[in-house]
Amino acid sequence: MATASDHPVVTTTTGPVRGRELAGGVVRFLGIPYAAAPFGPNRMQPPQPADTWVEPRDCAEFAATVPKGDYPPHFAPLFAEVTIDGDECLNVNVWSPGLDGAHPVLVWIHGGSFMNGSNSVAEYDGAAFARDGVVLVSINYRLAAEGFLYLGDGVANLGLQDQVAALRWVHENIASFGGDPDQVTVAGESAGAMSVSTLLTMSSARGLFTRAITQSGATAHTITPEQGLMVSRFLAESLGVEPTRAAIAGVDLDTLIAAASDLVTEVQTSPDPAKWGPLAMSLLPFAPVIDGDVLTRHPLEAMADGAGSDVTVLTGSTRDEARLFLVAPQTIDLIDEPTFTATAQAYGLDQQAIETYARNRPDASPGDLVAAVVTDWFFGIPALRVAETRARVGGAPTWVYRFDYPDPADNGGYGSAHAAEIPFVFDTLHEKTVAPRLGDHPSQAVADAAHRVWVDFVTTGSPGWTSYDLNARHVGLITDIVADVSDPTKDEREAWESVR
Repeated sequence: MATASDHPVVTTTTGPVRGRELAGGVVRFLGIPYAAAPFGPNRMQPPQPADTWVEPRDCAEFAATVPKGDYPPHFAPLFAEVTIDGDECLNVNVWSPGLDGAHPVLVWIHGGSFMNGSNSVAEYDGAAFARDGVVLVSINYRLAAEGFLYLGDGVANLGLQDQVAALRWVHENIASFGGDPDQVTVAGESAGAMSVSTLLTMSSARGLFTRAITQSGATAHTITPEQGLMVSRFLAESLGVEPTRAAIAGVDLDTLIAAASDLVTEVQTSPDPAKWGPLAMSLLPFAPVIDGDVLTRHPLEAMADGAGSDVTVLTGSTRDEARLFLVAPQTIDLIDEPTFTATAQAYGLDQQAIETYARNRPDASPGDLVAAVVTDWFFGIPALRVAETRARVGGAPTWVYRFDYPDPADNGGYGSAHAAEIPFVFDTLHEKTVAPRLGDHPSQAVADAAHRVWVDFVTTGSPGWTSYDLNARHVGLITDIVADVSDPTKDEREAWESVR
């Protein structure tokens, strides 16, 4: 028989919420609004305060997800998308070790190319973090045109503004859930990591977190106002309306979602440089824009001037990131030697660097070599640029990791591809939805090691190896152990100097 202690009630700034006690004393609250529903007069406008209530609100089930389309067809089987109808989609989920005390807090910002994902994805279950003494908060934020349309009209980066509003909610409310508002780590993967890298430099986010984790995403994919206006023009043309906020907001929501998804699919499957310019390489038409207000300058430039230097950072990537984008559409085996050479040159590498990549992988196919080059261009080198910039400035330390599991032979050729590390970090290998990416027998020992790294960083501020500097350049290589290695693949890192 359920008792009152099984359904704890917590008072928030907007009203009381009723959660559920799970096994091991973990307490969970799902779908708490942190901002008003972003529809009607609030549509495509900055987040507004959430409505208030008096009676305890039942928070036993995941709540609404933000409007979004489907993943491109070749990615859909790999990433379990959750869609829940409802207006109050700007919400948070909380897992806590208990309502007493002041536990460290981890705020999770999901990825999905700024187009997909939600805080209801099964592999983001926060129970393992709560089990190990960390309050886990996962958030929703607006995506695609609803969250990142740029029109030069003084309203921009609504998705980032949502994230800041969620962090403010955490700062004001997390103590009631047993969390310490002065010990908050914000973390994200892919688009979530790009968001975290950007939040590090935003004045509106200052003081809302003391540590940050960026998984497979850094500052290199911020877009310029000119690029943002180009995307909004293409979107408006596809809708048959003027490129204004009123005209686009007046379009039926489902129609707008489909048009934005079609735009992204075009960029990611048939990237025409003549049309898209640099976005044909970044593949992200919706992303944080340097609008001059919410985001005043390029985040890496701001970091060079000391922005975010008081925040401790863990940053890194997976060993085989880009295999996801070549194995899923079944193109990796279609790449021949001339295509590898041309691709590497297009990304800026000279002949000596091309030979370095090939020499370091004597058994690799041309497709494998393209994957290695794109992995570094898109993910590995941008993470190092953040670490290097912060090391030059000084201040709080930075740690760099690389996640090196599994091998391609163990999971259908994907290897340690983009997003491979997430179920290990969350210790959610039991979720059936991760099998298409990881194979049928992922290692619990690797999950134990990776999860412990994240818990230690959130709890103590150190993941357990030597922090990054410009001399030894230590990197933690994560498998079932964590190896502290000085400057792995130095020759390939040096190949990107003055290029990326």
